[in-house]
Amino acid sequence: MRNKYMITAIICCALFLLLPALPKQLSLVSVFRVTEEPAVIVRGASGSALTVNISFGDIEVEQWIQELSKPYPLLLVDMKWAGRFPETVQLIKEKNISIGLLGDKGVTYEQNTILFTEQLEQFEKTFGVKPLWFRTIDEVFPANLHSMLWDAEVNALGSSVVWNGGDLPSVTKGEIISVPHHRENRVNLAELKKLDKDRTFISVEAMLFGTKVNVKKIPE
Repeated sequence: MRNKYMITAIICCALFLLLPALPKQLSLVSVFRVTEEPAVIVRGASGSALTVNISFGDIEVEQWIQELSKPYPLLLVDMKWAGRFPETVQLIKEKNISIGLLGDKGVTYEQNTILFTEQLEQFEKTFGVKPLWFRTIDEVFPANLHSMLWDAEVNALGSSVVWNGGDLPSVTKGEIISVPHHRENRVNLAELKKLDKDRTFISVEAMLFGTKVNVKKIPE
């Protein structure tokens, strides 16, 4: 009996010592499906979640990320942008900010059927994990793309409202707010402070994991 206790104690000590050494990237996201069938997630049951689509920006994006505090918004990242700014990518990793893959326009995946696979591979190579979330830049999800997402166990994420700056949207229960930051369409990141003062944000994972969600069906 004493030997059993000793073995158990040794195993516990080993786990205690090894856990801190695991890569930090592993805690960024865990792979799971929020829905039971292919669908685009557009709203949760309660709370507010902020998502920011990033395909453009250098110093201002890096400074904004440096100043971010928890709960962090979900960053949907364009892989071409990520390839140009490895230092900012490293900062995202160090701060353990939730990330997702930002794709091209939905129609592009009907014309180029291997594009999603290439972007997914690049995301995993860059961040060391599979993305939990995927969003096309126009939030259009063709049926063939959605099938690929489902097979890859990546959730299609839309939004309840796209905020382009200016007047704040009314607060609605379970809202997922999308904010663009692209070359030709972007919100000054400093303006996001207005959103922070207007509502209390929680993470997308906290809003959706294990809760009822509203979805948009994909047409056959």
